Amino acid sequence: MPLGSPTYSDVVAAAGRLDGVAHRTPVLSSRLLDSMVGAQVRLKCESLQRMGAFKFRGAYNALARLDPAHRAAGVVSYSSGNHAQAVALAASLLGMPATIVMPHDAPQAKLDATLGYGGRVVQYDRYDGDPAAIAGGIAAEHGSVFVPPFDHPDVIAGQGTATRELLAEVSALDALYVPLGGGGLLSGACVVAAAIAPGCRVYGVEPEAGDDGRRSLAAGSIVTIPTPRTIADGAQTTRLGDFTFPIIRAGVDGILTATDDELVDTMKLLYTYLKIVVEPTGCLALAAVRRLAREEPEKVYGRRIGVVLSGGNIDLARFVDLVSA
Repeated sequence: MPLGSPTYSDVVAAAGRLDGVAHRTPVLSSRLLDSMVGAQVRLKCESLQRMGAFKFRGAYNALARLDPAHRAAGVVSYSSGNHAQAVALAASLLGMPATIVMPHDAPQAKLDATLGYGGRVVQYDRYDGDPAAIAGGIAAEHGSVFVPPFDHPDVIAGQGTATRELLAEVSALDALYVPLGGGGLLSGACVVAAAIAPGCRVYGVEPEAGDDGRRSLAAGSIVTIPTPRTIADGAQTTRLGDFTFPIIRAGVDGILTATDDELVDTMKLLYTYLKIVVEPTGCLALAAVRRLAREEPEKVYGRRIGVVLSGGNIDLARFVDLVSA
């Protein structure tokens, strides 16, 4: 059956599959953070999701839709770490073999977790190799199902359940800020917001060193860049997807960026005042909100703002190094 763009009905169906399997992650707030930003900020803590990131939602939804024959054939994907863990865990829960292509410099915690969930890992050089081609070749050789990390309707629908939960809990939001790598989380947010919160503005946030999303919106077509050099390893993508780009182009009100220094400073803030560990990629959206509060306060002052903290998977030693600098 040909794949089509996901709808809000697909997100609702995904929520049903995830019920009792994925965590309904908490929404946190901080009076100190609100005073710093000048707004009511609500943090959707996908850093506390099963396997430590929102990626579990999309991976499980995609694999749960497979028929028995495809499940028996196994799944192949590629990822810098969080989707790798998500696929490995989802596959183990569904009784499927899983192979994931990961960069040789993937965070050790993400590599160890992927292996711990039972995944088979094939490594490559992220600055020289083509992970999609490698994964596709493995899938073709073994007759496995290829599930990409973001550019798939079932993955997008699964990721959209995070925004659906947030909007159900906090009701009306003036704006929602979402980390952006390949676009699965952001496009899912766009689908949900358009359906149930059309008055909520939606913004993506990507690393300043890897602003292919912002360039793509400006160009009106997908722009491909070299692998960005940033500590936000979960957003070291080179392009938006063929499914994610048109959804994002139609649904976002803008794409912002954050520097590595801003990500580190936001990691420190979240650990110090909310007592949570969030990886650099997971801090993208809040870092952008904090910059707006400093440089363009009129865009956030007095607003009701939702922020997705997308993941919390980071090596302890790496976390200490970053926040101690």
